[in-house]
Amino acid sequence: MVTAEQIIELFGMKPLKNEGGFYAETYRCSERIGEADLPAGYVGDRSLGSAILYLLTPDTFSALHRLKSDEIFHFYLGDPVTMLQLHPGGPGEVITLGRDILDGQQVQVTVPAGSWQGCFLNPGGKFALMGTTVAPGFEFADFEPAEAKTLVKQFPAQKNLILRLTNYCPRTSGGQCTEPGHNG
Repeated sequence: MVTAEQIIELFGMKPLKNEGGFYAETYRCSERIGEADLPAGYVGDRSLGSAILYLLTPDTFSALHRLKSDEIFHFYLGDPVTMLQLHPGGPGEVITLGRDILDGQQVQVTVPAGSWQGCFLNPGGKFALMGTTVAPGFEFADFEPAEAKTLVKQFPAQKNLILRLTNYCPRTSGGQCTEPGHNG
């Protein structure tokens, strides 16, 4: 049975700054779109598209964030993942990514541009290997981290998942935990 450590080594994965988990970029289109031809809000030129491999382990999670582009998640192997999506002006949505499609798990999920998103490996899981595809291509400047208090006010029904996916800690002055694995 393959392990998370073997996957990290095989693909040369690195920790994903500001979000969590591990990643390896596998594709970046060489063709570019000029800033003037992009929708409002983008700064600078963008590649037409990009793709990564993305790995979650029991001690990592994808912190709530939003992007300017749609992002498509592809589930490849491992254990199920819980994803929270919070849509502008709409309800929250909880999705399970995984291979058990007959039990409602999804192997492909789209996160619409501007939606808050975050995910974590389900309890007892060892790892989940996924991929994401973004068009226009992802740039770190497009990543916007969530602020727990603001999102809890907008989506009170999703409070527990928001706190889980922001590592919110009421014991600290800034609200962000400095203790690994503590989620308030």
